[in-house]
Amino acid sequence: MHARLFLLPLLGGVLVPAALSAKTLSDPAPVFAPLTLPDAPNVYRSGSGLPGPQYWQNRTDYTIRSRIDTQTHVLHGSETITYTNNSPEALDVLWVQLEQNLYRQDSRASFWGKFPSGGHSSGMEIEHVSIVQGGREVDVTPLVSDTRMQLRLPRMLDSHGVAFVKIDWHYTIPGEWGGRTAVTPSREGEIYEIAQWYPRLSVYDDRAGWNTLPYLGQEFYLEYGNFDYSVTVPWNFTLVGSGALLNPEQTLTATERSRLAQAAQSDSRVMIRTIDDVTDPKSHLKQSGEVTWHYVMRNSRDVAFTASPAFLWDAARINLPPVVPWTNYHAVPRLAMSVYPREGIGPHGWDRSTEYVKHAIEYFSSQWYEYPWPNAINLGGHGAGMEYPGIVFDGMSDRDPQLFWITTHELGHDWFPMIVGSDERRNPFMDEGFNTFIDAYASDHFHNGEFAPKRDPEFAPKTGNPAQDIVPVLIDPAAPNLMTGADEISEKYRHSVTYFKGAYGLKLLREQILGPVRFDAAFRRYIAVWAYHHPSPSDFFRLMSSEAGEDLSWFWRGWYFTNAAPDYAVGAVEQHGNDPVSVQVFNYGTLPLPVVLRVEYQDGTVVDRRIPTEAWRQTSDLKVTFEPHGAVKAVTLDPDHVIPDIDRADNRK
Repeated sequence: MHARLFLLPLLGGVLVPAALSAKTLSDPAPVFAPLTLPDAPNVYRSGSGLPGPQYWQNRTDYTIRSRIDTQTHVLHGSETITYTNNSPEALDVLWVQLEQNLYRQDSRASFWGKFPSGGHSSGMEIEHVSIVQGGREVDVTPLVSDTRMQLRLPRMLDSHGVAFVKIDWHYTIPGEWGGRTAVTPSREGEIYEIAQWYPRLSVYDDRAGWNTLPYLGQEFYLEYGNFDYSVTVPWNFTLVGSGALLNPEQTLTATERSRLAQAAQSDSRVMIRTIDDVTDPKSHLKQSGEVTWHYVMRNSRDVAFTASPAFLWDAARINLPPVVPWTNYHAVPRLAMSVYPREGIGPHGWDRSTEYVKHAIEYFSSQWYEYPWPNAINLGGHGAGMEYPGIVFDGMSDRDPQLFWITTHELGHDWFPMIVGSDERRNPFMDEGFNTFIDAYASDHFHNGEFAPKRDPEFAPKTGNPAQDIVPVLIDPAAPNLMTGADEISEKYRHSVTYFKGAYGLKLLREQILGPVRFDAAFRRYIAVWAYHHPSPSDFFRLMSSEAGEDLSWFWRGWYFTNAAPDYAVGAVEQHGNDPVSVQVFNYGTLPLPVVLRVEYQDGTVVDRRIPTEAWRQTSDLKVTFEPHGAVKAVTLDPDHVIPDIDRADNRK
């Protein structure tokens, strides 16, 4: 029997469907051309994507003493920064970040149109700065420029030298309009959400020298070190923050300490402070004056905290080995914690928060890299949806499933960029994209998919199938590519590109290109070798290609440097009696992802052939043969819709 399902002439004698006549076959040459990555290999960063033999980064250790004046909402602080110059260069200045200046009326951000969303403050008020070098302390006059402060060193800071920077400061904490750092009202009292709250040393690295981009309300790039910080608040406040509490005997009642010990042995939440405690002044260690809470955080890039008289507080153990939070202190158990006001109570609200925290930390630890810090805290407050090492700021009004999704996503940032310290400002896809990738799998894993698939409203998925939902981005000529910096991506594209496309690229790499076994091993290697370091996109691209044993230049170019997309089409299908079936496949796209070609026979037989990327290196017109099984019923490309083919109208005949 001779069957020809469809056959029409086109240019050059190629036989294709009439519907395809307006399309142009892809040119393989630019798709598979050698790719030159932005950062060339050198002694600091190797061609394998690993840190080079002379890789270096500077270090910042902080000691901070602070106090909140709750009458005026002013936070006073005094800090000493131990700055270690591990670079091969001598430094003449230091640059410091002052993010609170974002809220000044004359800030650059106020003209940028995104932050602040209302209200203004006087920003960070620098009272005094001095620098100690070689045992000599010298007062320094700072040069403040928007959200940056330059400190000219009394003398050059030699390679491997150490300087001590002392800064006294204060600022008025923004109201709810502050978003990421704010004072938020609740029924039982104000909630202080304190982040970006102390002058922080900028990164000096081998890629850009001093990283001094002004803060416009996006993300951060920070050095690593140890933090020893204390905060003084009124007697009736509960304060939780990044790291381990060093003075529970001076801050918590015997009942609270006993409940925390119980929580350290419990997989279900234990109430540390109940709603009855919140309304009972006697539930606090003191009944007047102030209390100082003392925390330490080891090997971190930042710390944040929250304080309020309104907090309920619950906790459960994290099933990971205990950690030593600081040299010469005993090991402490890991705790998943939640603090929230009365407004958060509910079986579909914050009653389940600690369950979500515990799952996120344990799942990400088992799947990718072990969580390194003592506690993981979820705050129910203003609802900024913002992450800091060991603590995340979410909304008291969040409910299932949104509460699960936002909790898991923000805690996922403990891996990207809190552990793997990429430059969020210049390479946001290595922050939001990587994190969205891992938290989507966490949604699938939790309670066998109770809240799966992830459908965070701000990502606005249309179908729940990423292969279809990403198409509008891929065909939008105005959409930025993934290599675009955070400050250059408009709000219109921020989530669809940085979050969604960034995450879906890794999903394609894992599920369609490399397979989970190769991808997972390479990705875990990437996390492990760049933990507490500063990888660039070039480092990531090189390491994944090297570890996975695959030249992925075509994918890096297409998905990250452009908005290339696959576009395959079924052409002529020929069948002559009992001869093999011949199927013509055309490639009109610029992202030649592996694709499944399925032939269905009238007798019910279904045969799949996977066309690899290499098939398109020299041609865009391919013939694929199948063994005969009688008459052909249908031929389909990508039958399960697992790749983002931008035109599916010609995928089936």
